[in-house]
Amino acid sequence: MANKMLIDATHSEETRVVVVRGNRVEEFDFESAARKQLRGNVYLAKVTRVEPSLQAAFVDYGGNRHGFLAFNEIHPDYYQIPVSDRLALLEADAEDAREESEDNAREFRNEQAKGGGDNDADGDAEEVENGAENGDDAEGDAISGAKGLVAATASGLEEVTEEDRVESVGAEDALEELPARRQRKRRKIYKIQEVIKRRQVLLVQVVKEERGNKGAALTTYLSLAGRYCVLMPNTARGGGISRKITSATDRRRLKKIAEDLELPEGMGVILRTAGASRTKVEIKRDYEYLLRSWENMRELTLASTAPALVYEEGSLVRRAIRDLYSKEIEAVLVAGEEAYKEAKSFMRMLMPSHAKNVQHYKDSIPIFTRSGVEPQLDAMFSPVVTLKSGGYIVLNQTEALVAIDVNSGRSTREHNIEDTALSTNMEAAAEVARQLRLRDLAGLIVIDFIDMEDKRNKRNVERKLKECLRDDRARIQVGQISHFGLLEMSRQRLRSGVVEGSTQPCRHCEGTGVIRSTESVALHMLRTVEEALLKGKLANITLRTNPDAALYILNQKREHLRNLEEQFGITILIEGDPALIGTEHSIERGAPVARVERVAAGEPVIEIDEDDIEEIEVEETQDDEEPRKGRRRRRGRRGGRGRDGEEMPAHAQREGSERDEDDEPGTQAADAGERDSAGEGEREGEGERESERE
Repeated sequence: MANKMLIDATHSEETRVVVVRGNRVEEFDFESAARKQLRGNVYLAKVTRVEPSLQAAFVDYGGNRHGFLAFNEIHPDYYQIPVSDRLALLEADAEDAREESEDNAREFRNEQAKGGGDNDADGDAEEVENGAENGDDAEGDAISGAKGLVAATASGLEEVTEEDRVESVGAEDALEELPARRQRKRRKIYKIQEVIKRRQVLLVQVVKEERGNKGAALTTYLSLAGRYCVLMPNTARGGGISRKITSATDRRRLKKIAEDLELPEGMGVILRTAGASRTKVEIKRDYEYLLRSWENMRELTLASTAPALVYEEGSLVRRAIRDLYSKEIEAVLVAGEEAYKEAKSFMRMLMPSHAKNVQHYKDSIPIFTRSGVEPQLDAMFSPVVTLKSGGYIVLNQTEALVAIDVNSGRSTREHNIEDTALSTNMEAAAEVARQLRLRDLAGLIVIDFIDMEDKRNKRNVERKLKECLRDDRARIQVGQISHFGLLEMSRQRLRSGVVEGSTQPCRHCEGTGVIRSTESVALHMLRTVEEALLKGKLANITLRTNPDAALYILNQKREHLRNLEEQFGITILIEGDPALIGTEHSIERGAPVARVERVAAGEPVIEIDEDDIEEIEVEETQDDEEPRKGRRRRRGRRGGRGRDGEEMPAHAQREGSERDEDDEPGTQAADAGERDSAGEGEREGEGERESERE
């Protein structure tokens, strides 16, 4: 099947590039106008803050956030120290470079002798296990801790067991064709606050994109990537060869070509894997192009004021031709007039003999639709990927890691469980490697393969995964399948993933993937209303919430609303607002109302049975009678005066006191009125009897 590169640049907002083998997408990259790639760009920047606790500096380079510059990524030329000390540091750098070059040559000879030939696949496998590769490790991560981890992995491989070994694979990206800088012991005599000052101007390169709340990672060790070589303007390393080139004949030939390039003092160059079969003329043309780019950058730097962009890595069209194009690709189809012109001119400059392969796509049917690519790209937004055998894998990206689950599904072609697990895992390993490239999933990745009992089957699955990952441009470290069937690996982030770069958090679930049920939201609203009534001033309330929750409250919780209204003496109005979602709500208060007597907020309400009420009444009656008797006795002994000031007998006082204590205030007033009227009646009767006697 024909291999093609398809470039869709019909819309200025987004450019997409795919490499297809037959009808299957193997490589994918995209760039949106709103989120341009920063990685590889060079800026004239200014130090805004030196952080001694991190041994790093924060730099204003013109991005959305200040960049992070680790002390290990600062070239000695920027140290504000005496000239003699700086020269000593540069000499130490050169000595380190010579020692590293000798070590690399010695390691390569040992690997060739161990591998038994130039084309021995096992020798190549052993080569990538060494971790600190000359041609594969990147200048990549700017933070020295990550590089220290790679170096520690490389130095400790001989001490770990076979079961715990971690293998490094991949790394075919342009900026990955660089050796990892070793941690210099000499740096320990200086601290960043002693040699770097605030407002100091630096020339920095972005090696890691901004992501979330994190700023871009920066370095002052510059590298300009071409098609066949990588120029390092301020790193004196001479000519290096990518360790991906395993042929001794090619390495000797390329070594001779690198020596003939006549590098200026203080510069270095690395010949990339793509230049293994290229002629001296082609490699020299690419090198001269990079040298001209460096000279233009220097001139622009001298004329600029920090912060300023002085070198741009290039558009997606240029990067795709530089990094993805190979001799196996028969045609480059470009949709879009401007993109076609750019691709054609860049190919003529880079590889004039291949310029005829760049073709302008003018059909009315979209280029990705005609090639059957669009459905495959749409499938990248789904977490489930179906396998041909009937199994499937599920990819879930979390804050901490990427979890990949392998399931057999309907795969029942094999005769036993072990064979079914092996077949599904082998197919899943190839698909996982492909999905990692297409989606650019990075960081810590954990794959949950189907459990297998035979260790040989586990090793076969591991080998299959590593073979499929070797074509990946990112730097990858792969572990082994554990007792629980889990395989851990790490992958370097090259760009913003398609899902991350093309989506935004859901307004309903806020990125969690789930929302609260209608019942839960309705109850939450009722609790919120009751809390507002208990805490604030009493007033009529209008609650606005989403229509579903409002209907649920009115239909299912009307009795509870009535109880609240009676308890607080207010009116509660429920309104549905389609603009509100989830637990979003608003509470509006009306005019204040008088606070009614109600149960205190913190006191529990206890229900009492009728039998308990009768017992309580009997006890209260008995308790009330006892103190009355005591009061009667005391008042009987003391005696008292009547209303007219005359002495009253004790029995009259007791009768009056009994009436006063037994009657309520209102009853006492009524009794007093009755006594007055009765006295008047008696006096009238006495008058009538006296008149009759007369």
